[in-house]
Amino acid sequence: MNQTLTADVLVVGGGTGGSCAAIQAARRGAKTILVSEFPWLGGMLTSAGVSAPDGNELEAWQTGLWGAFLQELQHRQPGGLDHSWVSFFSYNPRVGAQIFADWVHELPNLHWIVGGVPLEVLRQDNRITGVRFAEVTIRAKITLDATELGDLLALADVPLRWGWELQSQWGEPSAPTVTNSLIEQYPVQAPTWVVVMQDYEEVAPEIPSAPNYDASQFSGAWNNYGAEQFINYGRLPGGLFMINWPQCGNDYGTGVGRLIGSDKARWEFLQESFWHTQNFAHYIQSQLGRRYGLADNVFPQPYLKSTIQNQRSAFALHPYYRESRRVVGLTTIREQDILPISEGEVAPLKTDAIALGNYANDHHYPGVGFPLKSKSICWGGRWTGTPFTIPYSCLIPIATDGLLVCEKNISVSHIANGATRLQPVVMGIGQAAGMAAALCVELNCQPRDLAVQVLQHALLHDQRAAAAIIPLFNLPPHHPDWITWQQYYLNNPDAYPINGYCPCVVAQSVKETTDYFSGIFQRLEHQSYTFTITELTVLKQQTWTLVTMRSHINQQLQMYPDGIPLTIYGRLNYAGNWLLVENCSSDV
Repeated sequence: MNQTLTADVLVVGGGTGGSCAAIQAARRGAKTILVSEFPWLGGMLTSAGVSAPDGNELEAWQTGLWGAFLQELQHRQPGGLDHSWVSFFSYNPRVGAQIFADWVHELPNLHWIVGGVPLEVLRQDNRITGVRFAEVTIRAKITLDATELGDLLALADVPLRWGWELQSQWGEPSAPTVTNSLIEQYPVQAPTWVVVMQDYEEVAPEIPSAPNYDASQFSGAWNNYGAEQFINYGRLPGGLFMINWPQCGNDYGTGVGRLIGSDKARWEFLQESFWHTQNFAHYIQSQLGRRYGLADNVFPQPYLKSTIQNQRSAFALHPYYRESRRVVGLTTIREQDILPISEGEVAPLKTDAIALGNYANDHHYPGVGFPLKSKSICWGGRWTGTPFTIPYSCLIPIATDGLLVCEKNISVSHIANGATRLQPVVMGIGQAAGMAAALCVELNCQPRDLAVQVLQHALLHDQRAAAAIIPLFNLPPHHPDWITWQQYYLNNPDAYPINGYCPCVVAQSVKETTDYFSGIFQRLEHQSYTFTITELTVLKQQTWTLVTMRSHINQQLQMYPDGIPLTIYGRLNYAGNWLLVENCSSDV
């Protein structure tokens, strides 16, 4: 018997965007139902195993639910977060999943249903009114498509895009001018089925190969890196390491179009992707030795059965999807919207901005190099990305009411999706979508009729997780004038500085748990620094690369002369061979 439930807000999909949307809608007071296919919430950050997230790493970008998530990780993850070199934050995905579960369970007006897959979208004329699942039908005032592949869009026949756009459509500089073999081979970016491996230090259980094993397809996986650097790429606490490796690794895109084909075709692709990762793990063990095996007790029961009978919990619950069906929205984010403006270090500011990101434009096509126009900048002793904003209008379908999107299914071009798909950005999109849905219920209006100023004000003033909307390098979330400057540039977008710096002064502060080191500062070139520790130490090495996520430290490092003695407060990262600077002072 199919039960009928009602809600103010229905969120379909418990991934990164959906979890944040449901939490924010419920915190705002809306009666919310969240339906997830998997027993873990968090998607890319947890159930897909990518527990070394990319982007929004600078202190000024650590706001909203993303900032709150990082703070919880710092409190809960034994050993801290400084383990990998692909990210400043690496953690056991179990810890991340528990954070999302705790956030959900503390909300009495948020009902979480596990194991639901949408079968039918209910609608009245051009308005979505609910969704039918196998065991329950849920009717809601506002429905959010937070599925990994934009399933509600397809079920409801909402106009959508899948795949590439040519340069003639929007004039994107990196878009191809004509259809070619790459477009035909990879209509979307390749997903990755993540596996977590473990350093047993002794002899690990053998990892058997799966069907279609061919060692040659992995040959050269860590060329130009070396085995140790390869392992440290996604190193997690406790001797674990995340395998999400693009170079001759476990990205899998053969026949990726099957993901939106028949159920049979989709399952065939998923099984092949799972086997591909199992074979890569087998290859790693065969090349690097039996001390490396599958990790134990990381994930719950996997999505697919494998030939491995014991340590299935090493495999993520589902693939890390980089691209989805994408709604045709009121506006579409194009490549030009994420690239820096002329002579500037920020992208054009969207007046209806509701979230921000800064990651480089990153595309994955196994075995194929695809050049993209750079959106990177040197900052804090390393490369980072030009910040950009996500407009509210790209969450709203062009002609359908009662529906918002909040995952990789926003209205974005295939090219720009390479920057908007990252975990912190999707968390921001989800938080904004959940807030918008709750406000629509409060104000009895449709998403397209919600004044964006109301949404922006609610995000900036949220009592639990206030979210930055305007990217400003030197405005950390604890600054006393944070809301003032955020609101000022929303009200005066023409005044937004092209270098991303507002006229505010940031006071120095040192975290109590931060270690300190004495040594000599070396300036190698612009935004490239090292530090040689001179005090007695048992460290394996004395010279470290200096990096920072704090704006005033970035400015200090640019001004210090070569050879000056310094005392640095910060944290060592052995995988990246860097010293993350929280504060520093001259001994001269």
